[in-house]
Amino acid sequence: MRPLADWQPGELIGVFTDIDDTLTTEGAITPDALQALADLRAAGLHVVPITGRPVGWSVPFAHTWPVDALVAENGAVALVHEDGQPLRKLYQQDAATRARHFARMQQVLALIESAVPGARRAEDSGGRETDIAIDHSEFTHLPQPAIDAVVRMMRAEGMSATVSSIHINGWYGEHNKLAGARWIVRELWGRDLDAERNRWVYVGDSTNDQVMFAHFSHSVGVANVRRFADRLRHAPRFITPSERGAGFAELVQHLLRGRA
Repeated sequence: MRPLADWQPGELIGVFTDIDDTLTTEGAITPDALQALADLRAAGLHVVPITGRPVGWSVPFAHTWPVDALVAENGAVALVHEDGQPLRKLYQQDAATRARHFARMQQVLALIESAVPGARRAEDSGGRETDIAIDHSEFTHLPQPAIDAVVRMMRAEGMSATVSSIHINGWYGEHNKLAGARWIVRELWGRDLDAERNRWVYVGDSTNDQVMFAHFSHSVGVANVRRFADRLRHAPRFITPSERGAGFAELVQHLLRGRA
């Protein structure tokens, strides 16, 4: 991971960003990070947060943050913000598939809670439609062996599984953050993300961002990504001096200076 100062952004289309511990600090977006989002939009760049958080949790932020859309549940659902219009909700899976998967996921969630000591569903679980989440660092602490056990159980049940800075997420389907990014860019702007990947930035902080770190040449970690360094097969190419929201604000300042 090279210092942010080494990064030369070039001509960009937009920015994808994780939310928890990337935009937020101690669970809330800080004024400098919120202003940074507004500065990106004012500069004419697209802004799309992509998160493992549930779509229900995401609604107020999609309403109020200066973003084009917010992609939730690791790429499965998008909330599209259009000025003066109600939020539009888009899904990658059809209703019948979502209903079938939801029923099975609740069984897996109960199985994990009964089998792994200390494992408890995330407090935001009521807002989830297409995945499940076990809390490991938001309101409880789950040791690494238990985290690993939860991931193994999810995968043994045929689920995709990933670990964010706060939750262990599991779902049925081939989607992930990268698939969600490709999908929303195609849906909203008719663009081919893979053909233009050198003109987009991704910002993140943990192991569930690896697919994005690997794909984008302009991949940036806020400084707290270092706590996952020994578990990252694909690290971000650049790293900010500061952690969390302050690091995101530094990234945006650097990016916009390069466009001046």
